Amino acid sequence: MKIKWMKSGYGKLQRKIFFQILLMVPGAWMVFVVVYDALRGRVADGMVALIQKVFFLEYQDALNIYWHYIRNNMDKIIYLFIIFSFFLFFYLSLSWFVKYFTEIDKGLDALLSGQEIVLSKEMETMEKKMNQVRQTLEKRETEAKLAKKRKDDLVMYLAHDIRTPLTSVIGYLSLLDEAPKMPEEQREKYIHITLEKSCRLEALVNEFFEITRYDLQQTDMEKTTVDLSYMLMQMAEEFYPILSEHQNTIELQIPDDLSIYADPVKLARVFQNILKNAAAYSDKGTSIMIQAAEDDDNVQISFENQGKTIPKQKLLTIFDKFCRLDDARTTKTGGSGLGLAIAKEIVQLHDGKIWAESEEGRTVFVVKLPK
Repeated sequence: MKIKWMKSGYGKLQRKIFFQILLMVPGAWMVFVVVYDALRGRVADGMVALIQKVFFLEYQDALNIYWHYIRNNMDKIIYLFIIFSFFLFFYLSLSWFVKYFTEIDKGLDALLSGQEIVLSKEMETMEKKMNQVRQTLEKRETEAKLAKKRKDDLVMYLAHDIRTPLTSVIGYLSLLDEAPKMPEEQREKYIHITLEKSCRLEALVNEFFEITRYDLQQTDMEKTTVDLSYMLMQMAEEFYPILSEHQNTIELQIPDDLSIYADPVKLARVFQNILKNAAAYSDKGTSIMIQAAEDDDNVQISFENQGKTIPKQKLLTIFDKFCRLDDARTTKTGGSGLGLAIAKEIVQLHDGKIWAESEEGRTVFVVKLPK
């Protein structure tokens, strides 16, 4: 009969333990045969001789001791041998099991120290899984260090950038204060420059708040039925002032009665962050196309804009924390690099997907959500 072993990845371990336990049977049988032979007298002469030699007795005295203490109590001795054999083999079997736990313990120590984990052949599946965990932890640690470095660099750049508009604001306000009879044309010019620098300063301060808000953001979901068509139309109206500065517009191609079960506040934040990115990097005088469609299970929303093509290497990291499309800190388009990272996390909380495509000056962000 062919034995079918469990297909759990631990077949080698199962077979080894099975055969080890199987070897206990002939071992126990041999103990019983030896004791039984003693009962039938086959080893009695040897035992009498042993008693005679150890205690320096005459043969008859040794024989009497044998009959009185051993032969007449042979049933009890057999039982004692059987019990002893059981506990002996049970202890050995436990020792075999403990050996594997000891291996796992050493493997965990290696996991904590970041070393390669090597176990016996029977534990090959466990070895692979523990090494996978080690690699995952190393990857997460590397990503965390990279994100921290990006954040530290961003804070350093922001601190440096804030000083420039702040110095200008103080300087022009001081001139206005010191020269109350300044010509009206010059006064208007200084006021305009001061306002422009103040707006830039406000944008930089908002980036600090965005970093703080990201670290403290709540992940609790409050889902309800959302009128997605109305939300996207409302979003287009809200972005009109921002887009009009660069003569950009929004075109909507969405069904009238599109709805979804989601957290409306968090979902709105996803669309706002994507639209901010599209508005910042769109060519002047172009349109941002928002399209939405649905099937039986999902809703897909896309945001398309015309602008500079995003390199493929940037597309791989565009949703990472503190990753910026424009590395130049002096540009007005530069944000904190958190908007798209936040959008990705919110989409994932909704069990959805988000990705970006860019070629020939056309960039599309796609959000796919379960209905």
